Amino acid sequence: MATPNTPSDSLVAFRSLSFSYENHLVLDNVSLHIPKGKVTALIGPMGAGKTTTLKLMGGEQKAQSGEMLFDGQDVGRMDQQQLYAARRRMGMLFQFGALFADSTVFDNVALPLQIRGTAPALIAKRVHAALDMVGLLSKEKMLPLHLSAGEQQRVGIARAVVHKPALLLADEPTGNL
Repeated sequence: MATPNTPSDSLVAFRSLSFSYENHLVLDNVSLHIPKGKVTALIGPMGAGKTTTLKLMGGEQKAQSGEMLFDGQDVGRMDQQQLYAARRRMGMLFQFGALFADSTVFDNVALPLQIRGTAPALIAKRVHAALDMVGLLSKEKMLPLHLSAGEQQRVGIARAVVHKPALLLADEPTGNL
């Protein structure tokens, strides 16, 4: 459901959003609208607030003022259970992979599906498809420490998309590629 002044096709919308770290204003009265099905990139110099914006979208941080809407709901006003439900509809790709070192490539990619309670047969099918998409199907049994930085990043990409998220948040996704 869209709130007033937010287009009904919005997947993400910021309305008069401001955020600061201590005395450093990072985002000042920002408004934006990202329609469903659109690819949007945030570009700017280091320190411009790109990572902060992604953290606000994912509910990792809360704005001091304004609203950050995900599919019509204000992320900043969600309780923990609502936030977890919203995050299950997001894929997150981190700049430095954030893989579990003691889990195989397969298990790292399967994690979002396992959290959702997906049937094992469907997990295997989806993980294999995601790994094939990033060219790493043959490395499914390896541990991340035996992969190059670029391969680790591709595992992160597979994990971020394996559950077909409504929103993919990617912080410098090509840094190691």
